[in-house]
Amino acid sequence: MRLGESATDVAKVEITPELAAERVLQRRRMRASLAEWAQVAGFVPAKHHKFLIAELEKIANGESKRLMVFMPPGSAKSTYSSVIFPAWFLAQHPTKSIIAASNTQELADSFGRRVRNLVLEHGPKLGIKLSSDSLAAGRWALETGGEYYSAGVGGTITGRRADVALIDDPIRSREDADSELVRQRQWEWYRFDLLTRLKPDASIILILTRWHEDDLAGRILAEEADKWRVVRLPMEAEENDPLSRAEGELLWPEWFKQGMADDAKRDPRVWSALYQQRPAPEAGGFFKREWFVGYTADQLPNNLSIYAASDHAIGEKQTNDRTALVVAGLDEAGVMWILPDIRWARMPGDEQVAAMVEMMQRRKPITWFAEKGHITKALGPFLNEHMRSKGAYAHIEQVTPIHDKLSRAQSFRARMSMGMVRWPKFCPWYANAEAEFLSFPAGKHDDLVDACSHLGMGVDRMVAPAAPKAPPELEAFFSQQSSGSLAGAYAGD
Repeated sequence: MRLGESATDVAKVEITPELAAERVLQRRRMRASLAEWAQVAGFVPAKHHKFLIAELEKIANGESKRLMVFMPPGSAKSTYSSVIFPAWFLAQHPTKSIIAASNTQELADSFGRRVRNLVLEHGPKLGIKLSSDSLAAGRWALETGGEYYSAGVGGTITGRRADVALIDDPIRSREDADSELVRQRQWEWYRFDLLTRLKPDASIILILTRWHEDDLAGRILAEEADKWRVVRLPMEAEENDPLSRAEGELLWPEWFKQGMADDAKRDPRVWSALYQQRPAPEAGGFFKREWFVGYTADQLPNNLSIYAASDHAIGEKQTNDRTALVVAGLDEAGVMWILPDIRWARMPGDEQVAAMVEMMQRRKPITWFAEKGHITKALGPFLNEHMRSKGAYAHIEQVTPIHDKLSRAQSFRARMSMGMVRWPKFCPWYANAEAEFLSFPAGKHDDLVDACSHLGMGVDRMVAPAAPKAPPELEAFFSQQSSGSLAGAYAGD
């Protein structure tokens, strides 16, 4: 059958030797390539789909046994993993069995129905055929003995056995993700129900968007990360992107638009977890989520005392770590306002210097705090020369890092815990900033935390707390004492 032909069209076509040979070749191509089968099934794989297809093919040929797939909502990961792949896998292994689970029986059955319908329509091309006595959406079999069985996560799978276990979207909602009881039940179902139903040498595929560090994927990786192949494709590319995208490049630009990403960033947790697949702790560890107090652009005070701080990626770190240049203003009440125009990116040394000088010219900080080795050994001569040439004058206080990171961050942490720090949550970098703080000190990056730590300690040294104002009666007392009237008052006693 050629692509686009209906069953009626086929009946009218004379089966010539040439056509028969073409069908044999098409079947061989489909059996050999999941991407070829996907196109016959009506799908055109994008770049990230082809990457996923290659991983799924490794499962089918036994090269891989444990696969996790983390992608944002709408990326078609379920279409390729839970709809296209099962039919193709059964064509490769027509006597094997699949257990497919999702967060509800209804969703699991909907996947099963789509797979079954593909086999009904295109099975002859794959060389497989449904058994006439087993055609239910969530439970069907092939004439050759292969089986497909769907179940809700937590539902019964007693009596079933599987060569492949597919778990797609085990978390139903944000509420379920935040429920320790739900997470525990899913974990127990996985350990005591699903794993006991696997045949020897069986494979497991886990497909999900991350909501919580302690979700099913998180618990599995905490115990046996070395056994799993993890495919993590965030909405916006990060360093060492598996698809070789530039940092910030969208995953599926033909489908996802920048506006969609900008909308998602309004909720830092949603952006970090669902879209970037980096679930930060809900409450945070060293820094707490509720400490992040935001402000809008029109709320920023005018009369601020400006300070700046930086953490520099120098030498070998320059290609992997970010440089963070932070500028903040202190109001009359001692509240620190993190200003929107921070610089937080990978930058070569000359670009770091140019960015610092530009910020000095524009913001005119009272003092700039930076780690001593960074300024003295790496950037010092070039920075001084550039400051003179641009007429940018700022006092740079070099900080000697004598404490560990947690100790250095304590001052800024104390300010945040007291509600004395304001953040521009409307900035595009804010979601990543909050995620870094909530993951500190266990997170992969801490550049912005380090810069803010320098800022907190530096401002503490520079700005002495205002002396408490005396009550009115004491002010009158001291006023009398200074005028000499106090002695007369006592003489009359």
